[in-house]
Amino acid sequence: MIKACIFDLDGTLANTLESMASVANELMKELGLKEMPVDNFRYYCGEGADMLVRRCLKDAGDPELLHYENARQIYRARFDADPLYKVCIYQGIPELLEKLKEENILLAVCSNKPHEAAVKVVKTLFGDLFDFVIGQSDSIRRKPAPDAPLKAAEVLEVLPQECLYIGDTGTDMETGKAADMHTVGVLWGFRDREELERNGAQWIVEKPDDIRKIYEEYHHDQISCK
Repeated sequence: MIKACIFDLDGTLANTLESMASVANELMKELGLKEMPVDNFRYYCGEGADMLVRRCLKDAGDPELLHYENARQIYRARFDADPLYKVCIYQGIPELLEKLKEENILLAVCSNKPHEAAVKVVKTLFGDLFDFVIGQSDSIRRKPAPDAPLKAAEVLEVLPQECLYIGDTGTDMETGKAADMHTVGVLWGFRDREELERNGAQWIVEKPDDIRKIYEEYHHDQISCK
């Protein structure tokens, strides 16, 4: 039985592509490096802010990462100051969350964003819809380590096997598998079907309401087997 849905944030609940690209490119320009195409950030992101900065710097003209320490600190500081810059919720997500809450499904977010920024973004965009939010910190390894979703399951008092883990990247699918959760890959985010399938997505969905249908079908099948 599914009792909780645990969501990735960037590329799953909210479109943050323009946000990441704008902040990073502003920084690259200040450092005298090339500004990178927005679409590149689909592949720079997914493994935390520090990895995004590394990938961007290398492509922008700093392969030896001479600017890395300075750039990572500035990038984090700017997002801490305004983590909602150019961020928008994907169409259909609010309706999905409301329907899941009506079914008494617990909701959580697990993000590779710094914890404080993740909490602020989720609270501002979704109010009190989520029961738990966890981001990256010194005590929580970044995805694909299963620390964050396992902590979410512990706090929500559910078993990992009672959770859907929902994300848009191969890293998310690896994370859900490592946590022994059911994995759902979404196609409206930053990566494609092939990556999601290659990394172990049990289901792949094209629109948010498909997640509700997975829950209902899985729930019905589990009840029928009892």
